[in-house]
Amino acid sequence: MNTIDIQNITTERLKSLTTLSKQVTVDVLRLDKIHPVISGNKWFKLKYYLQNARLKGCDRIVTFGGAYSNHIAATAYAAKLHGFQSTGLIRGEEPQVWSHTLQAARSSGMLLQFLSRTDYNRYKRNISAYTNPGNVGKAYVVPEGGFGQPGVKGASEILETTDISKYSHIIAAVGTGTTIAGLIHKTTDSQQILGISSMKNNNSLSTEIELLLNRSLPGRFYLVNEYHFGGYARYTDTLIEWMNNFYREHRIPLDFVYTGKMMYGIFDMISKDLFPAGSGILAVHSGGLQGNGSLAPGVLKYFE
Repeated sequence: MNTIDIQNITTERLKSLTTLSKQVTVDVLRLDKIHPVISGNKWFKLKYYLQNARLKGCDRIVTFGGAYSNHIAATAYAAKLHGFQSTGLIRGEEPQVWSHTLQAARSSGMLLQFLSRTDYNRYKRNISAYTNPGNVGKAYVVPEGGFGQPGVKGASEILETTDISKYSHIIAAVGTGTTIAGLIHKTTDSQQILGISSMKNNNSLSTEIELLLNRSLPGRFYLVNEYHFGGYARYTDTLIEWMNNFYREHRIPLDFVYTGKMMYGIFDMISKDLFPAGSGILAVHSGGLQGNGSLAPGVLKYFE
């Protein structure tokens, strides 16, 4: 079983006509290199939850997510790697054909239970209402996407893997907001933080990030909602073509749920002169490449 190694993380400069003509630099923090499944920000958000579960003497991890959730796949594998059993509470009725994500979670030993959206949201708010006679042992609950202070604590360590002093802008894709909260904690007042949302009409996200920070959002944080490409886990031919071209030029794989949209947004904003000349941009590659397995073979030319 593959182990997790943060020493594999690299920071890579993107060289393109767009960045050269606009006089900005873009570096990619390759968190995707940590592990093929527990990749990117997933490990950082999970590590303290797993530590807490061990300290409390728990032997099962219970968590929440959708059919395309990187968090579900990563948690299943991480639980197995660290000797826990796991249960995934999946939002929505069981599909006739399971996504690649669900299949990966099951292959890691995760017990999957499909819940109506009403029950799913009820259990998220009050996990004590959830009972499963098939679960044996003491369970530890990890919130959806690692949302919570242990997740923020882990995410704040992401920027310890590189020298961030040279960057004026730090950008990441946004799901639950946990990673962004960690990045805000670790950066200085002179650095701008941009979160590019992969979801449509995610109007509560700013409030959720404030909850994680336990304070108002700083003025240097910007939530960008223009690059969701139709909504969570949705995409267009334009996005796919751009991702394939990006890989051909830079040899960096992206996923269509999060990092593809983030990187497309970065280059679109650069082309529109939304970053001043001289800006140094750090793009956080949050992994999640396993999600590409839900696409038909050959859609992304670099994913097998």
